[in-house]
Amino acid sequence: MNAVRIIREMAVVGMLALMNGCASMSPGPAPGDNQQFAATMPEPPRPPERNNGAIYQVSNSMRLFSDQRAHRVGDILTVVLNESTTAKKSADTTTARDTSMDVSNPSLLGGDVVYNGKPLLGVGINSKNSFKGQGDSSQSNQMQGVIAVTVAQVLSNGNLVVQGEKWVALNQGREYIRVRGIVRPADITPRDTVLSTQVANAEISYGGRGVVNDANRPGWLTQFIQAWWPL
Repeated sequence: MNAVRIIREMAVVGMLALMNGCASMSPGPAPGDNQQFAATMPEPPRPPERNNGAIYQVSNSMRLFSDQRAHRVGDILTVVLNESTTAKKSADTTTARDTSMDVSNPSLLGGDVVYNGKPLLGVGINSKNSFKGQGDSSQSNQMQGVIAVTVAQVLSNGNLVVQGEKWVALNQGREYIRVRGIVRPADITPRDTVLSTQVANAEISYGGRGVVNDANRPGWLTQFIQAWWPL
């Protein structure tokens, strides 16, 4: 019996150690692991045109008055993050039902059908049931900051598909912000900035990796036990 008890204790200790170690097995995303948010390089320059002997040459021209706002593939655009969402939902349901039925004892051949003085065919049914449910749900999110992204594609209507990510190394981990979406050139300010609320089909994600992030997330074995045991 002592041997069985020791084996059980060792199994429990081993399982706890495994559960503790599993919490840090998932390192999370890393810089550059998602090409949807990778920086886009500008298109290679065109080869210089042949010198035709004139004073003005296209290959040596300079734009003195040009729009500095992002409009080509590879251009940099600054997205000002100003996201704030609030959602609230409540539900209240009440139902009730009351059923009653009474059938008196019928007579047979002019007399009641009884046994030992008790009616045999009389029926009486009373049923009551009720239900009441109430639920409330609320959620609030806020994100502020700036991130520089690059133009990945210029659509046929002139809109820009932008994408980019920012990684910040902290004491015990790394935090990242990722942005991807479609920007209308008219929404870009002269300072080459655009509000995140003006980015169409926006995909904005915030997360991190490191000791703090791993400590706030249970391991896969813990999640499995919580989900499937006991059934």
